[in-house]
Amino acid sequence: MPHKVEEVMTRDPVTLPEEAPVVKAAKLMRDRGIGDVLVVGDGRLRGLVTDRDIVVRAVAEGRDLATTPLATLCTSDVVTVGPDQDVAEAARLMREKDVQQLPVVVDGHPVGVVALADLAPGLPSGHAPGRTTAPDPAAQPVSAPAAR
Repeated sequence: MPHKVEEVMTRDPVTLPEEAPVVKAAKLMRDRGIGDVLVVGDGRLRGLVTDRDIVVRAVAEGRDLATTPLATLCTSDVVTVGPDQDVAEAARLMREKDVQQLPVVVDGHPVGVVALADLAPGLPSGHAPGRTTAPDPAAQPVSAPAAR
């Protein structure tokens, strides 16, 4: 049984510079089948942008996806772990913060990502695929149309 995050993390996380346009992140997510991209500046983690962030903070607000930089819509207060951190602590953080993935950093530089599925393979996560941010408490559920 693994004890340290570095034993289970995915190395070489997908990153983009904070000045990259939103459309570049969206294309990367589509092409790689992922739900988030780490946002970096000078090689250091500056934030994280999810597919949901793109929809809620860019598309829904009518922003130009070709010119809007990631820095303007990424989540900047990202919870992170270090590679030497215990997997039980990483799991506790995920549960406490209601996230499915945590960036793994060394001196502020992203070196990997650990996902809930990495810590407990085969167990249902209870989260939407790719979710790395807490649900929006202001969001209203969408009702299915009534059957006729």
